[in-house]
Amino acid sequence: MVETFVQSTDDVVRFLKDQHNLIKDMFEEVFSASSEEARGKAFTELRQLLAVHETAEEMVVHPRARQEVDGGDEVVDARLAEEHDAKEQLSKLEGMDFGSPEFLEELATFRDAVVHHAELEESEEFDKLARELDADDLKRLAAAVRAAEAIAPTRPHPGVESAKLNFAVGPFASMIDRARDVIGAALR
Repeated sequence: MVETFVQSTDDVVRFLKDQHNLIKDMFEEVFSASSEEARGKAFTELRQLLAVHETAEEMVVHPRARQEVDGGDEVVDARLAEEHDAKEQLSKLEGMDFGSPEFLEELATFRDAVVHHAELEESEEFDKLARELDADDLKRLAAAVRAAEAIAPTRPHPGVESAKLNFAVGPFASMIDRARDVIGAALR
């Protein structure tokens, strides 16, 4: 089961920003791993968190930002394009040799894109949602994000960036991903 690794909070903005900070820390764990095996384990944990985090944003946060944020459609469409690119990069990284210099180079480029994406989400979506929504709405969204993460796929699925596609394809992809994760862990 994928853990969100973040203290529970009743504010979706704080919860997601905390996850962004955790994701940054997890990138550093991958880079500083002392062995190829440790790097693979750290990368798997990072991949899982990125996959569930992005899915929850696509299912819960982005649709609400479209409604509440001035220019929400434009903002969300730009973030979804970045998320699509990130899923493609993450899929590529997943198939690489974790001990290779090429993996570290690709990971550094990927990390920079993810951090930039997170900064844009925070300034263009999250902070604006925090100003527009009351505490009860922020609490409901936090609960919805946690629920979405609990059932989200644990691997990247490029092309599945909308809420509708995540609701349609997500449960099946999640079941397969989680089975692959358990089987893969048993074989290590």
